[in-house]
Amino acid sequence: MSEILCQWLNQELKVSQTVSPKSFAKAFSNGYLIGEVLHKFELQDDFAEFSESRISTAKLNNFSRLEPTLHLLGVQFDQNVAHNIITEKPGAATKLLYQLYIALQRKKKSGLTGVEMQIMQPLRNTKLQSMKSEVFRDRLRNLIPRQTDFNLMRVTHRFQEKYKHMNEDFVCMHSKKPEKFQKLQEEQRCFNIEKQRLSRRRQNEIMAKIQAAIIQIPKPASNRTLKAPDTQKMMKKKIEAEDVANEIKNFEALIKKDLQAKESASRSLDTAGQTTTDLLNTYSDDDYIKKIQKRLEVDAFAREQREKRRRRLLMDQLIAHEAQEEAYREEQLINRLMRQSQQERRIAVQLMHVRHEKEVLWQNRIFREKQYEERRLKDFQDALDREAALARQAKIDFEEQAIREKEIHEQIAVERAQARYKKHYSVCAEILDQILDLSTKVADYRMLTNNLIPYKLMHDWKELFFSGKPIYEQASLKHLSAKPSAEQLVELEKRDFLDNNDYEEYKVPSDKK
Repeated sequence: MSEILCQWLNQELKVSQTVSPKSFAKAFSNGYLIGEVLHKFELQDDFAEFSESRISTAKLNNFSRLEPTLHLLGVQFDQNVAHNIITEKPGAATKLLYQLYIALQRKKKSGLTGVEMQIMQPLRNTKLQSMKSEVFRDRLRNLIPRQTDFNLMRVTHRFQEKYKHMNEDFVCMHSKKPEKFQKLQEEQRCFNIEKQRLSRRRQNEIMAKIQAAIIQIPKPASNRTLKAPDTQKMMKKKIEAEDVANEIKNFEALIKKDLQAKESASRSLDTAGQTTTDLLNTYSDDDYIKKIQKRLEVDAFAREQREKRRRRLLMDQLIAHEAQEEAYREEQLINRLMRQSQQERRIAVQLMHVRHEKEVLWQNRIFREKQYEERRLKDFQDALDREAALARQAKIDFEEQAIREKEIHEQIAVERAQARYKKHYSVCAEILDQILDLSTKVADYRMLTNNLIPYKLMHDWKELFFSGKPIYEQASLKHLSAKPSAEQLVELEKRDFLDNNDYEEYKVPSDKK
Protein backbone atom coordinates (compact mmCIF):
# COMPACT_ATOMS: atom_id res chain seq x y z
CA MET A 1 0.00 0.00 0.00
CA SER A 2 2.85 2.41 0.77
CA GLU A 3 4.33 1.81 -2.69
CA ILE A 4 1.01 2.73 -4.32
CA LEU A 5 0.83 5.91 -2.24
CA CYS A 6 4.45 6.79 -3.10
CA GLN A 7 3.71 6.34 -6.80
CA TRP A 8 0.60 8.53 -6.45
CA LEU A 9 2.54 11.25 -4.63
CA ASN A 10 5.71 11.23 -6.75
CA GLN A 11 4.29 10.68 -10.25
CA GLU A 12 0.72 11.98 -10.25
CA LEU A 13 0.85 14.82 -7.73
CA LYS A 14 4.63 15.47 -8.03
CA VAL A 15 5.12 16.76 -4.50
CA SER A 16 8.16 18.89 -3.64
CA GLN A 17 9.91 16.08 -1.78
CA THR A 18 10.49 12.59 -3.15
CA VAL A 19 8.80 10.02 -0.90
CA SER A 20 9.94 6.41 -0.47
CA PRO A 21 8.46 3.61 1.68
CA LYS A 22 11.45 3.76 4.04
CA SER A 23 11.24 7.52 4.61
CA PHE A 24 7.43 7.69 4.54
CA ALA A 25 6.89 8.31 8.26
CA LYS A 26 9.71 10.89 8.50
CA ALA A 27 8.57 12.79 5.38
CA PHE A 28 5.03 13.32 6.71
CA SER A 29 5.98 13.87 10.38
CA ASN A 30 5.78 17.69 10.16
CA GLY A 31 2.52 17.84 8.13
CA TYR A 32 3.95 19.99 5.31
CA LEU A 33 3.50 17.38 2.55
CA ILE A 34 -0.09 16.67 3.67
CA GLY A 35 -0.85 20.38 3.31
CA GLU A 36 0.80 20.37 -0.13
CA VAL A 37 -1.39 17.44 -1.25
CA LEU A 38 -4.53 19.26 -0.08
CA HIS A 39 -3.32 22.47 -1.75
CA LYS A 40 -2.97 20.66 -5.08
CA PHE A 41 -6.66 19.71 -4.78
CA GLU A 42 -7.55 23.36 -3.95
CA LEU A 43 -8.64 22.52 -0.40
CA GLN A 44 -5.91 24.28 1.60
CA ASP A 45 -6.02 28.00 0.86
CA ASP A 46 -3.61 28.91 3.68
CA PHE A 47 -0.79 26.68 2.40
CA ALA A 48 1.53 29.73 2.33
CA GLU A 49 1.40 29.73 6.15
CA PHE A 50 2.79 26.16 6.33
CA SER A 51 6.41 25.59 7.37
CA GLU A 52 8.90 22.93 6.28
CA SER A 53 10.76 23.15 9.59
CA ARG A 54 10.73 20.21 12.02
CA ILE A 55 10.53 22.17 15.26
CA SER A 56 7.55 21.68 17.55
CA THR A 57 5.94 25.08 16.83
CA ALA A 58 6.00 24.44 13.06
CA LYS A 59 4.45 20.98 13.51
CA LEU A 60 1.73 22.42 15.78
CA ASN A 61 0.96 25.15 13.23
CA ASN A 62 0.78 22.71 10.29
CA PHE A 63 -1.45 20.12 11.95
CA SER A 64 -3.73 22.80 13.45
CA ARG A 65 -4.36 24.11 9.93
CA LEU A 66 -4.86 20.59 8.53
CA GLU A 67 -7.49 19.52 11.07
CA PRO A 68 -10.54 21.47 9.67
CA THR A 69 -9.81 20.41 6.08
CA LEU A 70 -9.45 16.73 7.01
CA HIS A 71 -12.71 16.84 8.97
CA LEU A 72 -14.38 18.52 5.98
CA LEU A 73 -13.29 15.54 3.83
CA GLY A 74 -14.58 13.09 6.44
CA VAL A 75 -11.12 11.71 7.33
CA GLN A 76 -10.77 10.35 10.87
CA PHE A 77 -8.27 12.71 12.49
CA ASP A 78 -7.71 13.76 16.12
CA GLN A 79 -4.86 14.71 18.45
CA ASN A 80 -3.83 11.06 18.98
CA VAL A 81 -3.45 10.46 15.24
CA ALA A 82 -1.48 13.72 14.92
CA HIS A 83 0.78 12.71 17.84
CA ASN A 84 1.43 9.28 16.27
CA ILE A 85 2.39 10.92 12.96
CA ILE A 86 4.65 13.48 14.66
CA THR A 87 6.42 10.78 16.69
CA GLU A 88 6.84 8.72 13.44
CA LYS A 89 4.87 5.74 14.72
CA PRO A 90 4.98 2.96 12.08
CA GLY A 91 1.82 2.79 9.97
CA ALA A 92 0.18 6.01 11.25
CA ALA A 93 1.10 8.23 8.27
CA THR A 94 0.33 5.42 5.79
CA LYS A 95 -3.16 4.93 7.24
CA LEU A 96 -3.96 8.67 7.17
CA LEU A 97 -2.69 9.07 3.57
CA TYR A 98 -4.74 6.06 2.47
CA GLN A 99 -7.92 7.57 3.99
CA LEU A 100 -7.02 10.93 2.42
CA TYR A 101 -6.49 9.26 -0.95
CA ILE A 102 -9.96 7.66 -0.82
CA ALA A 103 -11.60 10.93 0.31
CA LEU A 104 -9.88 12.93 -2.46
CA GLN A 105 -10.91 10.40 -5.12
CA ARG A 106 -14.50 10.62 -3.84
CA LYS A 107 -14.33 14.43 -3.95
CA LYS A 108 -12.88 14.30 -7.46
CA LYS A 109 -15.79 12.15 -8.66
CA SER A 110 -18.37 14.46 -7.09
CA GLY A 111 -16.79 17.53 -8.74
CA LEU A 112 -17.29 19.80 -5.72
CA THR A 113 -14.80 22.49 -4.77
CA GLY A 114 -13.66 23.23 -1.24
CA VAL A 115 -15.82 26.37 -1.03
CA GLU A 116 -18.89 24.45 -2.16
CA MET A 117 -18.25 21.73 0.41
CA GLN A 118 -17.97 24.38 3.14
CA ILE A 119 -21.18 26.07 2.00
CA MET A 120 -23.00 22.73 2.04
CA GLN A 121 -22.10 22.28 5.71
CA PRO A 122 -24.82 23.49 8.16
CA LEU A 123 -24.07 26.64 10.17
CA ARG A 124 -24.35 24.74 13.41
CA ASN A 125 -21.76 22.20 12.27
CA THR A 126 -19.32 24.96 11.29
CA LYS A 127 -19.58 26.56 14.74
CA LEU A 128 -19.08 23.19 16.41
CA GLN A 129 -16.12 22.45 14.12
CA SER A 130 -14.45 25.75 15.06
CA MET A 131 -14.80 24.89 18.77
CA LYS A 132 -13.44 21.39 18.10
CA SER A 133 -10.47 22.90 16.25
CA GLU A 134 -9.61 25.08 19.26
CA VAL A 135 -9.84 22.09 21.60
CA PHE A 136 -7.72 20.04 19.15
CA ARG A 137 -5.03 22.76 19.09
CA ASP A 138 -4.90 22.96 22.89
CA ARG A 139 -4.68 19.20 23.35
CA LEU A 140 -2.08 18.81 20.60
CA ARG A 141 -0.01 21.57 22.24
CA ASN A 142 -0.06 19.53 25.47
CA LEU A 143 0.96 16.35 23.63
CA ILE A 144 3.82 17.89 21.62
CA PRO A 145 6.81 18.85 23.80
CA ARG A 146 8.29 22.29 23.42
CA GLN A 147 11.40 22.72 21.31
CA THR A 148 13.45 23.71 24.37
CA ASP A 149 12.35 20.53 26.14
CA PHE A 150 13.20 18.51 23.05
CA ASN A 151 16.67 20.11 22.85
CA LEU A 152 17.18 19.47 26.56
CA MET A 153 16.13 15.84 26.11
CA ARG A 154 18.56 15.50 23.21
CA VAL A 155 21.42 17.03 25.26
CA THR A 156 20.50 14.78 28.20
CA HIS A 157 20.48 11.75 25.92
CA ARG A 158 23.89 12.71 24.53
CA PHE A 159 25.35 13.07 28.03
CA GLN A 160 23.74 9.79 29.08
CA GLU A 161 25.38 8.08 26.11
CA LYS A 162 28.70 9.69 27.06
CA TYR A 163 28.24 8.57 30.65
CA LYS A 164 27.47 5.06 29.46
CA HIS A 165 30.64 5.01 27.34
CA MET A 166 32.63 6.27 30.31
CA ASN A 167 31.20 3.48 32.47
CA GLU A 168 32.05 0.93 29.79
CA ASP A 169 35.60 2.28 29.56
CA PHE A 170 35.88 2.22 33.34
CA VAL A 171 34.64 -1.37 33.47
CA CYS A 172 37.05 -2.33 30.71
CA MET A 173 39.89 -0.64 32.59
CA HIS A 174 39.00 -2.52 35.76
CA SER A 175 38.69 -5.77 33.85
CA LYS A 176 42.14 -5.16 32.32
CA LYS A 177 43.72 -4.43 35.71
CA PRO A 178 44.16 -8.14 36.68
CA GLU A 179 45.77 -8.75 33.29
CA LYS A 180 48.11 -5.82 33.85
CA PHE A 181 48.87 -7.10 37.33
CA GLN A 182 49.66 -10.54 35.93
CA LYS A 183 51.92 -8.94 33.32
CA LEU A 184 53.68 -6.99 36.05
CA GLN A 185 54.09 -10.19 38.04
CA GLU A 186 55.59 -11.91 35.01
CA GLU A 187 57.95 -9.00 34.46
CA GLN A 188 58.84 -9.02 38.16
CA ARG A 189 59.50 -12.72 38.00
CA CYS A 190 61.77 -12.31 34.97
CA PHE A 191 63.50 -9.48 36.76
CA ASN A 192 63.97 -11.68 39.82
CA ILE A 193 65.41 -14.45 37.67
CA GLU A 194 67.88 -11.99 36.16
CA LYS A 195 68.74 -10.83 39.66
CA GLN A 196 69.28 -14.39 40.77
CA ARG A 197 71.63 -14.91 37.86
CA LEU A 198 73.52 -11.78 38.81
CA SER A 199 73.56 -12.92 42.43
CA ARG A 200 75.03 -16.22 41.33
CA ARG A 201 77.72 -14.37 39.48
CA ARG A 202 78.34 -12.28 42.57
CA GLN A 203 78.44 -15.42 44.69
CA ASN A 204 81.04 -16.88 42.37
CA GLU A 205 83.06 -13.68 42.67
CA ILE A 206 82.66 -13.79 46.48
CA MET A 207 83.86 -17.40 46.48
CA ALA A 208 86.88 -16.33 44.48
CA LYS A 209 87.56 -13.53 46.99
CA ILE A 210 87.11 -15.91 49.91
CA GLN A 211 89.58 -18.22 48.35
CA ALA A 212 91.89 -15.25 47.91
CA ALA A 213 91.32 -14.39 51.63
CA ILE A 214 89.96 -10.92 50.77
CA ILE A 215 86.47 -11.00 52.26
CA GLN A 216 84.61 -7.94 53.55
CA ILE A 217 81.74 -8.93 55.81
CA PRO A 218 78.74 -6.55 55.33
CA LYS A 219 76.39 -5.69 58.13
CA PRO A 220 73.25 -7.75 58.16
CA ALA A 221 70.29 -5.68 57.02
CA SER A 222 67.16 -5.40 59.15
CA ASN A 223 64.56 -7.95 58.22
CA ARG A 224 61.65 -5.69 57.32
CA THR A 225 59.25 -8.22 55.96
CA LEU A 226 55.67 -7.29 55.40
CA LYS A 227 53.04 -9.89 55.51
CA ALA A 228 51.16 -10.04 52.24
CA PRO A 229 47.72 -11.59 52.42
CA ASP A 230 47.71 -12.29 48.78
CA THR A 231 48.09 -15.95 47.78
CA GLN A 232 50.02 -15.02 44.64
CA LYS A 233 52.70 -13.40 46.77
CA MET A 234 52.96 -16.52 48.91
CA MET A 235 53.40 -18.66 45.81
CA LYS A 236 56.01 -16.25 44.58
CA LYS A 237 57.91 -16.50 47.87
CA LYS A 238 57.75 -20.30 47.76
CA ILE A 239 59.18 -20.32 44.24
CA GLU A 240 61.98 -17.96 45.26
CA ALA A 241 62.70 -20.06 48.36
CA GLU A 242 62.94 -23.19 46.20
CA ASP A 243 65.30 -21.38 43.81
CA VAL A 244 67.48 -20.22 46.72
CA ALA A 245 67.48 -23.76 48.19
CA ASN A 246 68.56 -25.17 44.84
CA GLU A 247 71.33 -22.59 44.60
CA ILE A 248 72.47 -23.43 48.14
CA LYS A 249 72.54 -27.13 47.23
CA ASN A 250 74.57 -26.34 44.13
CA PHE A 251 76.87 -24.18 46.21
CA GLU A 252 77.27 -26.93 48.82
CA ALA A 253 78.04 -29.43 46.07
CA LEU A 254 80.78 -27.12 44.78
CA ILE A 255 82.15 -26.72 48.29
CA LYS A 256 82.14 -30.51 48.76
CA LYS A 257 84.07 -30.90 45.56
CA ASP A 258 86.64 -28.37 46.80
CA LEU A 259 86.87 -30.19 50.16
CA GLN A 260 87.37 -33.51 48.45
CA ALA A 261 90.14 -32.00 46.36
CA LYS A 262 91.76 -30.53 49.44
CA GLU A 263 91.42 -33.82 51.36
CA SER A 264 93.08 -35.66 48.50
CA ALA A 265 95.88 -33.07 48.66
CA SER A 266 96.14 -33.51 52.44
CA ARG A 267 96.26 -37.28 52.04
CA SER A 268 99.11 -36.93 49.62
CA LEU A 269 100.83 -34.69 52.18
CA ASP A 270 100.12 -37.27 54.91
CA THR A 271 101.64 -40.01 52.85
CA ALA A 272 104.69 -37.82 52.28
CA GLY A 273 104.79 -37.11 56.01
CA GLN A 274 104.60 -40.79 56.83
CA THR A 275 107.52 -41.42 54.58
CA THR A 276 109.47 -38.67 56.30
CA THR A 277 108.45 -39.98 59.72
CA ASP A 278 109.61 -43.40 58.74
CA LEU A 279 112.84 -41.93 57.63
CA LEU A 280 113.05 -39.86 60.80
CA ASN A 281 112.22 -42.83 62.94
CA THR A 282 115.26 -44.40 61.61
CA TYR A 283 117.33 -41.31 62.35
CA SER A 284 115.58 -39.57 65.27
CA ASP A 285 113.88 -40.44 68.40
CA ASP A 286 110.15 -40.77 69.19
CA ASP A 287 109.52 -37.32 70.76
CA TYR A 288 110.27 -35.47 67.62
CA ILE A 289 107.91 -37.69 65.62
CA LYS A 290 105.09 -37.15 68.10
CA LYS A 291 105.50 -33.37 67.84
CA ILE A 292 105.23 -33.51 64.08
CA GLN A 293 102.10 -35.69 64.24
CA LYS A 294 100.51 -33.37 66.78
CA ARG A 295 101.24 -30.34 64.61
CA LEU A 296 99.65 -32.08 61.64
CA GLU A 297 96.50 -32.84 63.66
CA VAL A 298 96.31 -29.22 64.81
CA ASP A 299 96.65 -28.04 61.22
CA ALA A 300 93.86 -30.41 60.10
CA PHE A 301 91.55 -29.20 62.91
CA ALA A 302 92.34 -25.57 62.10
CA ARG A 303 91.55 -26.26 58.47
CA GLU A 304 88.17 -27.79 59.36
CA GLN A 305 87.34 -24.85 61.63
CA ARG A 306 88.31 -22.43 58.91
CA GLU A 307 86.00 -24.23 56.43
CA LYS A 308 83.11 -24.08 58.93
CA ARG A 309 83.63 -20.39 59.51
CA ARG A 310 83.74 -19.79 55.75
CA ARG A 311 80.46 -21.68 55.28
CA ARG A 312 78.81 -19.75 58.11
CA LEU A 313 79.94 -16.42 56.67
CA LEU A 314 78.73 -17.41 53.21
CA MET A 315 75.31 -18.43 54.54
CA ASP A 316 75.01 -15.19 56.52
CA GLN A 317 75.89 -13.23 53.42
CA LEU A 318 73.30 -15.12 51.33
CA ILE A 319 70.62 -14.53 53.96
CA ALA A 320 71.48 -10.82 54.13
CA HIS A 321 71.40 -10.54 50.35
CA GLU A 322 68.02 -12.31 50.21
CA ALA A 323 66.66 -9.97 52.89
CA GLN A 324 67.86 -6.94 50.92
CA GLU A 325 66.22 -8.24 47.74
CA GLU A 326 62.98 -8.95 49.62
CA ALA A 327 62.93 -5.46 51.13
CA TYR A 328 63.59 -3.91 47.71
CA ARG A 329 60.78 -5.94 46.13
CA GLU A 330 58.35 -5.02 48.87
CA GLU A 331 59.29 -1.34 48.56
CA GLN A 332 58.64 -1.43 44.79
CA LEU A 333 55.34 -3.23 45.32
CA ILE A 334 54.26 -0.68 47.94
CA ASN A 335 55.11 2.18 45.56
CA ARG A 336 53.06 0.61 42.79
CA LEU A 337 50.17 -0.03 45.13
CA MET A 338 50.36 3.58 46.28
CA ARG A 339 50.26 4.82 42.67
CA GLN A 340 47.28 2.57 41.94
CA SER A 341 45.47 3.77 45.07
CA GLN A 342 46.03 7.40 44.01
CA GLN A 343 44.55 6.65 40.59
CA GLU A 344 41.61 4.88 42.22
CA ARG A 345 41.01 7.85 44.52
CA ARG A 346 41.13 10.20 41.53
CA ILE A 347 38.67 8.01 39.62
CA ALA A 348 36.45 7.77 42.71
CA VAL A 349 36.40 11.59 42.94
CA GLN A 350 35.45 11.82 39.26
CA LEU A 351 32.71 9.24 39.74
CA MET A 352 31.36 11.11 42.75
CA HIS A 353 31.34 14.32 40.70
CA VAL A 354 29.49 12.58 37.84
CA ARG A 355 27.04 11.04 40.32
CA HIS A 356 26.42 14.46 41.85
CA GLU A 357 25.79 15.96 38.41
CA LYS A 358 23.46 13.09 37.59
CA GLU A 359 21.57 13.60 40.85
CA VAL A 360 21.26 17.34 40.14
CA LEU A 361 19.94 16.59 36.65
CA TRP A 362 17.54 14.04 38.13
CA GLN A 363 16.26 16.53 40.72
CA ASN A 364 15.86 19.21 38.03
CA ARG A 365 14.04 16.73 35.83
CA ILE A 366 11.69 15.78 38.68
CA PHE A 367 10.99 19.45 39.43
CA ARG A 368 10.37 20.14 35.74
CA GLU A 369 8.09 17.09 35.46
CA LYS A 370 6.12 18.35 38.45
CA GLN A 371 5.75 21.73 36.77
CA TYR A 372 4.67 20.00 33.56
CA GLU A 373 2.19 17.89 35.51
CA GLU A 374 0.74 20.96 37.20
CA ARG A 375 0.56 22.74 33.86
CA ARG A 376 -1.12 19.74 32.25
CA LEU A 377 -3.62 19.47 35.10
CA LYS A 378 -4.34 23.18 34.85
CA ASP A 379 -4.74 22.98 31.07
CA PHE A 380 -6.90 19.89 31.45
CA GLN A 381 -9.07 21.66 34.04
CA ASP A 382 -9.31 24.72 31.77
CA ALA A 383 -10.27 22.47 28.87
CA LEU A 384 -12.91 20.79 31.05
CA ASP A 385 -14.23 24.19 32.11
CA ARG A 386 -14.35 25.32 28.50
CA GLU A 387 -16.09 22.13 27.46
CA ALA A 388 -18.56 22.53 30.34
CA ALA A 389 -19.23 26.14 29.33
CA LEU A 390 -19.63 25.07 25.71
CA ALA A 391 -21.94 22.25 26.80
CA ARG A 392 -24.04 24.66 28.88
CA GLN A 393 -24.19 27.12 26.00
CA ALA A 394 -25.09 24.30 23.61
CA LYS A 395 -27.80 23.15 26.02
CA ILE A 396 -29.21 26.68 26.25
CA ASP A 397 -29.08 26.98 22.45
CA PHE A 398 -30.74 23.59 22.10
CA GLU A 399 -33.50 24.55 24.54
CA GLU A 400 -34.07 27.85 22.70
CA GLN A 401 -34.08 25.99 19.39
CA ALA A 402 -36.55 23.46 20.81
CA ILE A 403 -38.83 26.28 22.06
CA ARG A 404 -38.66 27.98 18.65
CA GLU A 405 -39.37 24.71 16.86
CA LYS A 406 -42.25 24.01 19.25
CA GLU A 407 -43.73 27.45 18.55
CA ILE A 408 -43.32 26.91 14.82
CA HIS A 409 -44.93 23.46 15.18
CA GLU A 410 -47.86 24.91 17.09
CA GLN A 411 -48.24 27.67 14.52
CA ILE A 412 -48.15 25.13 11.69
CA ALA A 413 -50.70 22.97 13.53
CA VAL A 414 -53.00 25.97 13.95
CA GLU A 415 -52.61 26.88 10.30
CA ARG A 416 -53.35 23.28 9.27
CA ALA A 417 -56.44 23.21 11.49
CA GLN A 418 -57.65 26.50 10.02
CA ALA A 419 -56.96 25.29 6.48
CA ARG A 420 -58.79 22.02 7.20
CA TYR A 421 -61.72 23.98 8.66
CA LYS A 422 -61.81 26.32 5.68
CA LYS A 423 -61.65 23.38 3.31
CA HIS A 424 -64.49 21.53 5.05
CA TYR A 425 -66.47 24.75 5.37
CA SER A 426 -66.07 25.54 1.68
CA VAL A 427 -67.05 21.99 0.71
CA CYS A 428 -70.07 22.06 2.96
CA ALA A 429 -71.04 25.55 1.78
CA GLU A 430 -70.72 24.47 -1.85
CA ILE A 431 -72.84 21.36 -1.25
CA LEU A 432 -75.40 23.40 0.63
CA ASP A 433 -75.49 26.00 -2.15
CA GLN A 434 -76.02 23.27 -4.72
CA ILE A 435 -78.78 21.72 -2.59
CA LEU A 436 -80.40 25.13 -2.25
CA ASP A 437 -80.02 25.77 -5.98
CA LEU A 438 -81.55 22.38 -6.79
CA SER A 439 -84.40 22.84 -4.31
CA THR A 440 -85.16 26.37 -5.51
CA LYS A 441 -85.01 25.26 -9.14
CA VAL A 442 -87.32 22.36 -8.45
CA ALA A 443 -89.71 24.59 -6.49
CA ASP A 444 -89.77 27.20 -9.22
CA TYR A 445 -90.57 24.62 -11.92
CA ARG A 446 -93.21 22.94 -9.77
CA MET A 447 -94.94 26.26 -9.39
CA LEU A 448 -94.74 26.90 -13.10
CA THR A 449 -95.66 23.38 -14.29
CA ASN A 450 -98.13 22.48 -11.57
CA ASN A 451 -95.79 19.96 -9.93
CA LEU A 452 -95.00 18.30 -13.25
CA ILE A 453 -91.30 18.40 -14.07
CA PRO A 454 -90.03 16.69 -17.21
CA TYR A 455 -87.91 13.62 -16.60
CA LYS A 456 -85.18 14.77 -18.93
CA LEU A 457 -84.86 18.12 -17.16
CA MET A 458 -84.89 16.57 -13.70
CA HIS A 459 -82.29 14.03 -14.81
CA ASP A 460 -80.00 16.79 -16.10
CA TRP A 461 -80.33 18.70 -12.83
CA LYS A 462 -79.44 15.58 -10.83
CA GLU A 463 -76.39 14.91 -13.02
CA LEU A 464 -75.22 18.50 -12.58
CA PHE A 465 -75.82 18.24 -8.82
CA PHE A 466 -73.92 14.96 -8.54
CA SER A 467 -71.01 16.28 -10.61
CA GLY A 468 -70.81 19.48 -8.49
CA LYS A 469 -71.58 21.88 -11.32
CA PRO A 470 -73.90 24.86 -10.85
CA ILE A 471 -77.49 24.37 -11.94
CA TYR A 472 -78.23 28.01 -12.72
CA GLU A 473 -76.73 29.58 -15.80
CA GLN A 474 -73.59 31.56 -14.98
CA ALA A 475 -73.13 33.41 -18.28
CA SER A 476 -74.57 33.60 -21.77
CA LEU A 477 -72.98 31.64 -24.64
CA LYS A 478 -74.52 33.72 -27.45
CA HIS A 479 -71.69 36.17 -27.69
CA LEU A 480 -68.73 33.84 -27.15
CA SER A 481 -65.34 35.59 -27.60
CA ALA A 482 -61.93 34.15 -28.48
CA LYS A 483 -60.94 34.31 -24.84
CA PRO A 484 -64.00 33.21 -22.86
CA SER A 485 -64.39 34.12 -19.21
CA ALA A 486 -64.44 31.67 -16.33
CA GLU A 487 -68.26 31.62 -16.18
CA GLN A 488 -68.45 30.95 -19.92
CA LEU A 489 -65.96 28.11 -19.50
CA VAL A 490 -68.14 26.63 -16.76
CA GLU A 491 -71.14 26.84 -19.03
CA LEU A 492 -69.20 25.17 -21.84
CA GLU A 493 -68.21 22.35 -19.49
CA LYS A 494 -71.88 21.95 -18.39
CA ARG A 495 -72.99 21.75 -22.00
CA ASP A 496 -70.31 19.20 -22.88
CA PHE A 497 -71.18 17.17 -19.81
CA LEU A 498 -74.89 17.11 -20.64
CA ASP A 499 -74.14 16.27 -24.28
CA ASN A 500 -71.98 13.36 -23.20
CA ASN A 501 -74.72 12.06 -20.89
CA ASP A 502 -77.28 12.36 -23.70
CA TYR A 503 -74.95 10.46 -25.98
CA GLU A 504 -74.51 7.71 -23.39
CA GLU A 505 -78.25 7.45 -22.91
CA TYR A 506 -78.68 7.33 -26.65
CA LYS A 507 -76.20 4.49 -26.96
CA VAL A 508 -77.75 2.32 -24.24
CA PRO A 509 -81.14 1.74 -25.93
CA SER A 510 -79.49 1.03 -29.28
CA ASP A 511 -77.35 -1.64 -27.66
CA LYS A 512 -80.39 -3.22 -26.09
CA LYS A 513 -82.13 -3.40 -29.46
